[in-house]
Order: sequence, then structure tokens, then C-alpha cells
Amino acid sequence: MKRIGAVLLVGALSLFMIAGCGKKNEGENSSAAEKGGSLVFQIWDAGQKSGMEELAKAYMEEHPNVNIEVQASGWDEYWTKLEASAQSNTMPDIFWMHSNQMYKYADAGILADCTDIVDKDAFSEIALQNAEGSDGNLYGVPKDKDIICLAYNKEMFDEAGVAYPDEDWTWDDLTNASEQIYEKTGKYGYMAYAQDQIGYWNFVYQNGGQILNEDGTEAKFTDEATSEAIKFYVGLQQNDWCPTQNQFANTDATTLFFSEQGAMFYAGSWQLADACANYPELNGKWDVAVLPKCPNPVAGDGRASISNSVTYATAAKGKNKELAMDFLAYLGSEEGQKLQGETGVGIPAYNGMEETWANTFKENGYDIDASKVTDMFDYSVKYVNNPSRPIWEPKVEQTVLDMYAGTVSVDDGIQKMQDVVTAAIKDE
Repeated sequence: MKRIGAVLLVGALSLFMIAGCGKKNEGENSSAAEKGGSLVFQIWDAGQKSGMEELAKAYMEEHPNVNIEVQASGWDEYWTKLEASAQSNTMPDIFWMHSNQMYKYADAGILADCTDIVDKDAFSEIALQNAEGSDGNLYGVPKDKDIICLAYNKEMFDEAGVAYPDEDWTWDDLTNASEQIYEKTGKYGYMAYAQDQIGYWNFVYQNGGQILNEDGTEAKFTDEATSEAIKFYVGLQQNDWCPTQNQFANTDATTLFFSEQGAMFYAGSWQLADACANYPELNGKWDVAVLPKCPNPVAGDGRASISNSVTYATAAKGKNKELAMDFLAYLGSEEGQKLQGETGVGIPAYNGMEETWANTFKENGYDIDASKVTDMFDYSVKYVNNPSRPIWEPKVEQTVLDMYAGTVSVDDGIQKMQDVVTAAIKDE
């Protein structure tokens, strides 16, 4: 079967041959760092730039002949530039790779094989899987791992006389609290927006459903547990306490929450540090909790939270590849991962270092109990992905919006999502 990466990056194949970086011995790595040079480190999140600069600074202090410049751009601009640079053999020396794009770039031979510089025993299974190409090799070094949590406004709960969310909360508690908060305060309750990782996927897996089967070769939208959860999630918008998707198109749930227009939303762990820094006037007014569980799941215990991860990568034919590989090895080391956690920008992918991230909130004076977030890794579910995702994802997203708009029934929409993903998998 033809891999989607080969279709989308056919021009790049003429510039990059699939090449493993091989294991570098200590002498070779040291030689590259001793010779020195300049590296460009490209990321898509300006909020994490200072954290990445701290990592670069720590490496440069150990290797004074090396200079590393961190550049940040927006999400869309980032991928436009990266694809263009792949086709012209001018990729940045170090860059982030999202799991959405990993198959596309790895399977087309664009990324250096970093299997031999990663200590697999040190990283979470989810982070390792998200760094893999279709051949099972690692095409980068795991950076972090994320999780989805429930953010809630304590003042609105207090005003409505509703107890704060805890680990015993269920979907019923979520809807009941939303109704009471709306009735007592006039503010929105839980804001259920049309999103997958931060939205309905969590409900699907809490109900014992799946989006894809374990190896990503079969769509599961029409399975009872999956379709039941999607219907429940889409139905939440029918309540007065939930904004419509048209409202979300104008003002997203994060903005509504931090402008104190809504009491709850599902937040990604990667959003929390920025939120604390950007809304200091709300410190102490909000907190986070584990996701409410499904009260009567078709299968399982009703708990799940979607977890994804980002990978540090370099080009297979990069002009500074040897030095870039040495920096990658540092980023994946215990020291590098610990420092990343201490900056607060992301939960380290390195096992056992979750608290280095969680502790930064209290240390910086933020009244957020982030340890509740990391507790959910015990029942986290890997972010849904397969090689054909770039084809089916936008079609599925549009179908979800059509269901919300009422231009297609929920039953027909679920069947359409099933058919779209099935066709994309067949054409891989």
C-alpha cells in the first residue's frame, strides 16, 4: 500500500534518502560539540520559547563553541515553512514534530533515525509510539507528554453552591453542576466545543469506545460505545448552559473561561502555564481536576484522558546533523528532561519526572494543584493517529460541525465519519 507521506512529499524524496543516523559513540559526539557551530531550533509555540532557550543555554554552557537560536512561529506558519524547507533541503537543524505529521515526514525519509540515541526504558510508551514511523524506528527524541484535565472557576461554583469537582465526579455531576451554575449565576457551565483531543474523544474512551482499533487499521465510530458517547457529547450543546459552535467560532472556550463567562472547560496540560502567566488577576479563582468519568460505561471503569506528545527531530540530510544529534541526545537525557519540566512548559516524557512540572505552579505562586493532572497518566489513552490521518481528519472535523449545525443527523454523521476513515485507510 502507498504511504500518505510519499504522496504528500514526493518532491522531498528526491532530496532526502531514507537514512538512519546510527549510534554515535561518545568521542564522535564530543568531537562535533568541540568543533562547535550554530544551530537553528524551530518551534511552533511562542509560550514555550523561553523554556526551550533555557535548554539551549544549558547545553551551550557545557559546549561554549556552540550557538543555538530558538525561533518560534504560529502553528499554521510553522508547518508551511517546514514542508517548504523539506522540499528545498533547508530544514532547521532542530525542530518539533507533532504526532499528526510524524508518519508523513518519517515515512518519506525526511527525518533522521534516532533509535540508537533514545533510552527506551526511560520514556513513556505513548511518547515512544508518537516518535515512530511506520517501520517502528524512532525518528526523533520524545520531548513531552500531555493530558486533558477539567478547568473550573471556583468563584462560580461557590456562588451557585456547588461542590468542586473531585475524582468521584461523573458525566451526571458535570451536567447537573452546569445547570445549577447557569441558573444561579447566568454564566455558562461546561463548554463543550467541537474538538477531538480536548473534546469528544475523552468521552468515547471513557465509555469504553474507540476511534480506531489498536493498530489503526479499522474505524470504530459505529461501535455502540463510540456512537453512544458521540451522541451524548454533541447533545450537550442543546442545553442553555453550553455555548453554540457559532459562539465558539467567535470566542473560543479558553477565552470565555478566562473572561469569566463560563465555569468549566476541558484544558490541555500544555495550556496551564500560559494561562497562569497571562491571567494573574485570576490566580486563586480557578483550579483543575481530573476528568469526570462515565457513570455507566459499555466497557471499562469509565476513566480515560487522551494523551499526546511532541518529539524533537532533525533532518536526515541536515548540514549540521552530527551536532544536531548531540543536542538531541542532550534534550532526551535525564538532565535535559528534568530542566524542561522545571521550566513548566511541558510534562517531561521521561518516566518519573511528572512532578518536576507539577511543582512549578506552586513554586511560581500559582494556586493550581497540577498533581491532579499528572495523576491521570495512570489511565491515559494514546492520541488517535494513523498514516492516513491527514486525509480523514479534516473531513471528520467538518462532519462534526455539520452535526452540530443540524445539516446532518447525528446518526448519519457518525456513519459518514466511519465511511470517511475506512476509505482513507483503504487508500493508504
